[in-house]
Amino acid sequence: MVGLSPVAHKLLNYVPYLLVLIDLRYEGVIGGKDGGVETHLEMGKKLLAAGQLADALSHFHAAVDGDPQNYMSYYRRATVYLAMGKSKSALPDLSKVIELKPDFTSARLQRGSLLLKHGKLDEAESDFKKVLKSTPSSREEQEAQSQLKKSDEIQRLVAQAQNDFNRKDYGSATSHLDIIIETCVWDVDSREMRAECFIQLGEMGKAISDLKAASKLKSDNTQAFYKLSTIYYNLGDHEMSLNEVRECLKLDPDHNQCFSHYKQVKKLNKQIQAAEELIQQEKYSDAVNKYESVMKTEPNVPQFILDAKERICHCLSKDQQTTKAISVCSEVLNSDAQNVNALKDRAEAFLQDQQYEEAIKDFETAKEHSENDRQIKEGLEKAQRLLKQSQKRDYYKILGVKRTAQKKEILKAYRKLAQQWHPDNFQDPEEKKNAEKKFIDIAQAKEVLTNPEMRSKFDQGEDPMDPESQQSGGHHQHFHGGWENFHGFNPFGSGPFNFKFGFN
Repeated sequence: MVGLSPVAHKLLNYVPYLLVLIDLRYEGVIGGKDGGVETHLEMGKKLLAAGQLADALSHFHAAVDGDPQNYMSYYRRATVYLAMGKSKSALPDLSKVIELKPDFTSARLQRGSLLLKHGKLDEAESDFKKVLKSTPSSREEQEAQSQLKKSDEIQRLVAQAQNDFNRKDYGSATSHLDIIIETCVWDVDSREMRAECFIQLGEMGKAISDLKAASKLKSDNTQAFYKLSTIYYNLGDHEMSLNEVRECLKLDPDHNQCFSHYKQVKKLNKQIQAAEELIQQEKYSDAVNKYESVMKTEPNVPQFILDAKERICHCLSKDQQTTKAISVCSEVLNSDAQNVNALKDRAEAFLQDQQYEEAIKDFETAKEHSENDRQIKEGLEKAQRLLKQSQKRDYYKILGVKRTAQKKEILKAYRKLAQQWHPDNFQDPEEKKNAEKKFIDIAQAKEVLTNPEMRSKFDQGEDPMDPESQQSGGHHQHFHGGWENFHGFNPFGSGPFNFKFGFN
């Protein structure tokens, strides 16, 4: 409506309810002294018409309490329960109506339909047959005949499904159960049988869906919760497994299967959480040990073994244990070639091991399965830079050290090579010229790899000594011009090398 404020719009939503209240006050129901059954029935009826189900239900409760022999109170309350989707609560009320008034055809027809939805076929058929034997209206007769025919068909399908299940023909059984459940939507037995068929067919997601429905349809369904827990466990989802088995124990703390399973899942869950905390703390070696314990705790579920190895692969890669990392990551990828985490971690290990082409392959494969992963994009670019760099000059190779080498190892390698390739050790002009070039490379390698900032740049694929990489000049000027710049001083004393022998 044009011109109304938002508050006015909200008030308009309450107009139907307000009109009911005004009408009831006018009739003397609200605020009056008459609290009889008829008053509650009338008020409940009007509130139901206004869509105020909870309020209507309260008045029908009061009507039932006021006169337990009034069949209409039960019928009205059943109507509200059905409107609220509470068929379980509606059934006893409809049964009470039929007990008090056996010729109430509409109530019997409604009860039959509910019983059919719950899969209680014999009871449903009994109601439909009694409706047909009474004096139903033409509409009621037509509906009873239709429902009776449907019930007969369901009976036939149930027998076929059971026969297929017994013969372990789970595909055919599932097809029949699909049709049954379309009609018997609240039938626990059919859903549990179909869940078992899905388990046998390896369709765990569908089995979970049916078992979750069964656990809600039957209030004390400990077996459904136990099966859900074991399915999640075998899928490697220890947290969901723990949640479901706890639901089982809430219903029955002494349930033997659930309690035994709970102890196993809880132990495993605790170990996995502890391992993940160690990874967060960057205690990778301890995390590896903890995940090895996980594999000992549960050696029979392949998914837990695979998940544990995936995390061990990650820890070893982070801990720069390249050979072990590549080996464990490869084990994971042999079982799961599309495991993006293992591909990323093995690629990082390949980078550490200077196997740049292999790293590029892993990053590219990972990118196919996770296009928007920033870590993959950055890793691939880095691997491509490092490959290009390695085809030019690799300071680690010049000194013969690993990319993970500490400063002490770098200086030791430098001293040995500088002594070996000092130009004064060579008399032949050609050999001397070659030694000069080697000596300069060795000196540059030492300068880059002992300077944290320069080494970091080099590790990212940028050469701090390459004029093409360092357009602004930078450190490469120290060595520009060749060996002649070193004449006139002792390269093993002062100067850019500050080289000393000995163990001080």
